[in-house]
Formats: sequence, C-alpha cells, structure tokens
Amino acid sequence: SGKLYQHGAAETSQATLASVSPVFAVMKFDKEGNTTYFEKKKTELYQELGLQARDLRFQHVMSIATRNNRIIMRMEYLKAVITPEFLLILDYRNLSLEHWLLNELASQLAGEGQLVTYSLPFEFRAIEALLQYWISKLQERLNTLQPQIIETLEALVDPKLLSVDRSKLHVLLQNGKSLSELETDLKVFKETILKILDEEELIEELCVSKWTDPQVFEESTSGIDHAEEMELLLENYYRQAEDLANEARELRVLIDDSESIIFINLDSHRNVMMRLNLQLTMGTFSVSLFGLIGVAFGMNLESSLEEDPRIFWLVTGIMFLGSGLIWRRLLSFLGRHLEPPLPPHVPAVLKKSQPARVEIKNNLKAETFGLSRTLSN
Repeated sequence: SGKLYQHGAAETSQATLASVSPVFAVMKFDKEGNTTYFEKKKTELYQELGLQARDLRFQHVMSIATRNNRIIMRMEYLKAVITPEFLLILDYRNLSLEHWLLNELASQLAGEGQLVTYSLPFEFRAIEALLQYWISKLQERLNTLQPQIIETLEALVDPKLLSVDRSKLHVLLQNGKSLSELETDLKVFKETILKILDEEELIEELCVSKWTDPQVFEESTSGIDHAEEMELLLENYYRQAEDLANEARELRVLIDDSESIIFINLDSHRNVMMRLNLQLTMGTFSVSLFGLIGVAFGMNLESSLEEDPRIFWLVTGIMFLGSGLIWRRLLSFLGRHLEPPLPPHVPAVLKKSQPARVEIKNNLKAETFGLSRTLSN
C-alpha cells in the first residue's frame, strides 16, 4: 500500500507540474516568410526541437549558442530559435515586437528586404535579420540620447550663468544613466560576437544547413565557404556595434569635459565674489583706521583745536584721503599677489614642429574648449 501511495503521489506531482509548466506564445516563420501562431508548453516545445529544458531557459542576457543543429539567440527580451527550415520567436506578446515581426521580418526572410545573405541558406537570413533589428534598436537609443545630452550641456556650459539649474542637472544625470546602460548593452553585444569570431568551431556550428542539407554541404566543399560568409556577417555587425560604441564614448567624454567646464565656471564666479568680499573688507579696514581721528575728536575733551572753524574740514579731508590711499595700496598689493604667472616662453622651433590642430566637429566642443582657454588666461 505504501508503494502504491508513493506511486500515486508521484503521478499527481508530475501531473501538477505538467499543468503549471510555462506556455510559450510562438510565432513561426518559414523560408517564404509565411507566418503561423500557436501556443505550446515548454516541455512539448523542447522535445519537438530536440533540445534540453535548460536551452529554453531564457534570461535577459545576450547570447548566441548552437545545440543539435539549432541556433538559440537571446537578446534580452528577444528570444529566438533558428533551424534550417524555420525561425521561432518566443514570447513575442507585449514586447513591442509585433509591428516589426509582421511588417518587416516576414518580408526580409522572404527576400523582399535588403538582406545581403538572401542567396545563402535560411539561417544566414534569420541571423542577419535579428542582428540588424538589435543594432537598429541600439542606434535609435543613441539617436534619442545624443540631442538631449548636447542640448542640456549647451545650457549648462554657458559662462554667463552664475549658478547651475538643478533641473537640467537632473536631466543630465538621467541621460548619463541611460548612456551607461547603452554602453553596457553595446559591450555585451560586441563580446558575444567576438567570442564566436575567436572560435572557428563555433562559426562552423552556426552553419547548420551545411550539416543537414547535402546540397549545401556539396556547395561548401566545391568553393562556397559558408563558414567564411558567416564570419563576414558577424564581423559586419561587430563593426557597426564598435562604431556605435565609439559614438557613445565620445558623448561620454563630452559630458566629462562639460562637467569640468561647469566646475571652472562656478569656481570663477566664486573667486570673483571672494575677491569682491576681500576688497570691501580692505575698504572697511581703511575707513576704520582713519576713523580713529574722528573718534579722538568726539571724546568731548577740551583742546584749543575745536575753536578753529577750519579744523573740521581739515580732519575730515585727512580721514577720507588717508582711507583712500590705504585702500588703494591694499588693492595694488592684492593685485600683485593674485595675478596669474606669465606662461613660459615657447621657442619658435617648437611652435613650428607642433602638428596642426584637428577641426572640432561638434560646436559644443569648440565652445567648451574656447571657454576653458579663456578662463585659464
């Protein structure tokens, strides 16, 4: 009875697990671009594809792997399985993918798009379409961030501003975080493709039609090197990702340079206020020093001087004149010690040997460099 109970409990647990197993919403594309939709449990799907359960355990990390002549691509929310005959997009709902899947991907796979791999086996078209989509998404994110960051920096780097707008600093902080996320995604994209490019066996495994279709295998042995074509395809998108990473890096450098200029502006205005405060303090000291004469005459002590009507104007003139002279002397002393030192003399030979400056493409860069040069002088 105990064995029967354990067996019944095991069947019940298996039935329960089977009933709650995840269900994938699948969109299937064939070689002609025909589209079908269906829902299937994860257990049934990986059994039909000849995969393991862990192969369909998708995470929000980009990866490209092969198993049992199946290519498994993970690009955060985009999950795909590629075979020599069809392409499966899993969990496509509520991910803003349906417009691209219906209007662009199907036509690209059918040869109506601009894919350069249309004459190659089906997996080449599928891989290129997915990589092209992901690169376009990264490009859109960069195109959205770039004008916002430049506009914010132009408002912050203005030397006429005595203070920094906190709202624009908040916008710059948010855009900086988005730029960091974009740089991370580009880095992961490049590392994923570079990992495949460094392993010749991985490139061979991506050419799944070569091992399943005898005609494709004969073509590959007769002069058409599919592995080389796959390598060129991956290198192309690696180069595009590298270009985007360079643009994002330049934008990051621009933010760092602009932050330095903002701090220079604030320090400059702070120095002006400190110098004004010091000048007023010197003036107060000068007036107070010669004001002691007036204090002496205001002590109600009798002397023969108060009887002369010209003494008042004489003492008052001495006080104002002495205060002005002392203040002027203090200001000249302050100017001598606060003046920046002269730049060192550069020989004419060194000036001729210096390379010509590269023209700055971005107007904001020119303004920031010009402003820093003005402040340093």
